[in-house]
This record gives sequence, structure tokens and C-alpha cells, in this order.
Amino acid sequence: MIETTLSADAVSALFTRSDGSYLCARWGRPIAPVVFGVDDATLGTMKGALQAVCTLAGLELAETDPELGANLMVFFFRDWQELVETPNLDRLVPDLGPLVARLTAADANQYRFFRFDAAGGIKAAFVFVRMDAAMAQVPAATIALAQAVQTILLWSDTAFTDRSALVAAPTGDALLRPDIAAVIRAAYDPVLPVAATDPSHALRLAARMEAVQ
Repeated sequence: MIETTLSADAVSALFTRSDGSYLCARWGRPIAPVVFGVDDATLGTMKGALQAVCTLAGLELAETDPELGANLMVFFFRDWQELVETPNLDRLVPDLGPLVARLTAADANQYRFFRFDAAGGIKAAFVFVRMDAAMAQVPAATIALAQAVQTILLWSDTAFTDRSALVAAPTGDALLRPDIAAVIRAAYDPVLPVAATDPSHALRLAARMEAVQ
């Protein structure tokens, strides 16, 4: 049976980072995405996944951001070095060279970087997906949904290391876990702050998840 809710401790774990600090943040503005390195079909798949997750959160998907133009940039590529060669990207992502070196050394195939507004809400996000041999075996729709889910909130760096945010449907398609969907809906409750560093915030999230059961 698939869980549709989580205990407060389980919710807290999703936003407690490896250094022990708690941080949950949601977008403080509509998401205006741009996707690089894909064909038109994959672009449509990516935007479809973003639209579905934004609808779940009650967040608008916009054409442009009045301040930044695009505030969600998604890059698909085959080698981390390509990022260093991307014009002006180093102006958007601090210490891009050392970051690429670390990701290359770790043989990572994905990375997300966030920027925040004065209230602590997500202001912009940069998603990097390296299409290595393992990632190339994953359906485009699954990659798109996974990245959309992991970008809609600032999750812990260990949130999905042991268990994916997605689950396989009987048809073989990947679907968002109902309990994670409930966390996203709760986190976007207007009553809650756009960002929180107090672990008691997880209790409020859990209470809202139970309230909608």
C-alpha cells in the first residue's frame, strides 16, 4: 500500500540537511523556465512535468519573470566541462569552475543550484543533468518529473538518496509518490512562510497533510 501521508519526523527528514540544519523553502514567484540541450519533443515533456507539479503546488508557470526573464534554467549535456564553456554562466552560478571540477571528480550526473529572495523564498534555480550511460537509460518523462519535483521545493541534500520521489505505475510510467505530493501541497499553503529554518515547521506541514486526508 502506498502511503499518502508522513509522520512529522519523516517530513522533518526531508528538509534536514546532512549538517543537521533544517531548511524548507518554496518559490516566492511564478516559475519561468527555459530548457537547453534538448529537442522539441523533450522540451514539451519537460514543460509538461513542470506544469503538472506547479498545478499541484498552486504555483503559476509563466512565460517570463519580470526581474530575471527566465528564473529556472535547465541544462542537459554530456560532459560537465560544457558548463564552463557556456557563455556568461559563471556570472549566474558562483565558483562555476571549482563546482564543475567537484562534480566531475564525483562522477555526478545531476546538480541543482538555487538563489533566494529577501524573504528566503526561491528566486531562481539552475538544474544541470549530465546524460551519462545510466541517465540515458531513463525515460525522458521520468527525468523531467524527477527534476520538476526536486526543484519545486528546497529539499534536504539527502531527501531522496535512499528512496526516490517517484514510484512506478502498473503501466510502467513513473508517478509522483502520493506522500511527496502531499508534502508539496502542504508546503505551498499560504498560511505557511515561504522559508523556514525551525524544525517545528515540519509539525505544521504534517498537520496540513493530515487535514486534507
